[in-house]
Amino acid sequence: MKRLALTLAACLLLAACAGSPAVAPSAQGGTPSADQVNAVAKNLYCPVCANVPLDVCGTAACAQWRGQIADLLAEGYSQQQVYDYFAAQYGQGVLAVPPARGLNWLVYLLPPAVILGAALLLGRNLRRWQAAPSAAKPGNDDEYTRKLEEELKARR
Repeated sequence: MKRLALTLAACLLLAACAGSPAVAPSAQGGTPSADQVNAVAKNLYCPVCANVPLDVCGTAACAQWRGQIADLLAEGYSQQQVYDYFAAQYGQGVLAVPPARGLNWLVYLLPPAVILGAALLLGRNLRRWQAAPSAAKPGNDDEYTRKLEEELKARR
């Protein structure tokens, strides 16, 4: 039980600490590099195209949004501030990683909990199956098995 609690605590800690690395803001007034813009754009989905990250979307609208990301970074916005800006403009659907609040916590907690529960259930059932006596073991005194063996001996 202690192992389960430690494993669950480790999973929660990893989920809480997981996130995309911060993008170093460019110098005030400087133009951010394409790598800096793409590091932010890869975590935003195109509001027009379905499930296409901004960094790989080839539409003119996405090129404009990447330009807008570059402008925001040049103004000194942090990566999180850019995400907040786009979420405010286009809704939470543009975020590749939903914020960990409200029912969105289920996205982070439910999959590890299901996997852990399935592993525990499988382990418990494996122990039961190994300990259960098998009806097909030789030497069983089942009447059906005895009659079958007699008929087989009679046919020889």
